[in-house]
Order: sequence, then structure tokens, then C-alpha cells
Amino acid sequence: MVSKRLIGLIFAGALAFSGAAAGIVVRIAPPRVLVERRPPPPSRHHVWISGYQRWDGNGYAWNAGRWEQPPRPGQRWVAHRWVHQRDGWVMVEGHWR
Repeated sequence: MVSKRLIGLIFAGALAFSGAAAGIVVRIAPPRVLVERRPPPPSRHHVWISGYQRWDGNGYAWNAGRWEQPPRPGQRWVAHRWVHQRDGWVMVEGHWR
């Protein structure tokens, strides 16, 4: 019984977080992604996290790419992306999978 309540709380928290994150709709299409020059990786275990255009409330600003180590071996980075919806553009945050 306790495990079912715990799972329910986790799902409720995830839904609340995803609803808050999806709340910002930008009516202006994002500019094209910039082509970045990657510096050499710090180690063979690092993964390149591509840069992306973020909305700062007044316009788009470039967040530069970077090298990062995955939290666990074998994980892959899913890049940030803008998704067009009926009212405008919504940022889908990058994450490890």
C-alpha cells in the first residue's frame, strides 16, 4: 500500500513539474541553431551537449554547447528542441536517457 502511494506521489510531482515547464509559449519562431566549433573533449567519457537558442523573456539568446559526463554509463543526451504548437513555440529541455 505504501509503495502505491509513493508511486502516485512521484507521478503527481512529475505532472506538476511538466505542466509548469510547458507553460511558456513563445510566439516568435526560434532562429536557426548556430554551428559550433567543439573543443577537444576532456576525456573519452565526455559527451557533447549541443548549444541551443533559449528565450530570455525579450528575445532569443544562444546557450553555448559544452562537454559533460553522463550521470551513468551508457546514457545518451537528448538535445534541447523547440516544438511548434497551436499558440506558438515551446522549449523541450534536453535530458539524459
